[in-house]
Amino acid sequence: MQITRQTEYAVRTMVELASIPYGELLSTRMISKHQKIPEVFLKKTIQLLARAGLVQTRRGSHGGVRLIVPPDKITLADILTAVEGEVALNVCLRERDICPNQPVCKVRHILRRSQETLVRELSRESLLDIVTGKVFDD
Repeated sequence: MQITRQTEYAVRTMVELASIPYGELLSTRMISKHQKIPEVFLKKTIQLLARAGLVQTRRGSHGGVRLIVPPDKITLADILTAVEGEVALNVCLRERDICPNQPVCKVRHILRRSQETLVRELSRESLLDIVTGKVFDD
């Protein structure tokens, strides 16, 4: 599994927004410039974050993007889910899919345990922890 470039851009965007006072607007032009993200691609990424209820956009000359969830309540797991959808290492681990091999599968429980560990680690620190450098080493 590899995180897509769009997810990487979403994480960088959210870190940028968490670096300013909560609720303040930041223009997409500034995010694009600071994070070196193409502005057209950034706008598509921000749409996904807005649909997930993490950010709000405002158009116009005094417009921009802002967090609508406090940065101490947002994790990398939230951002990944907003962009990629449900985290699943394999289709058999998606809640909506039923695998016909499930009754005899010898590796599903290992994959599920690995997925649970991944989600737990991605949920461990908040954006605020990342911005303030309070990220856990172990």
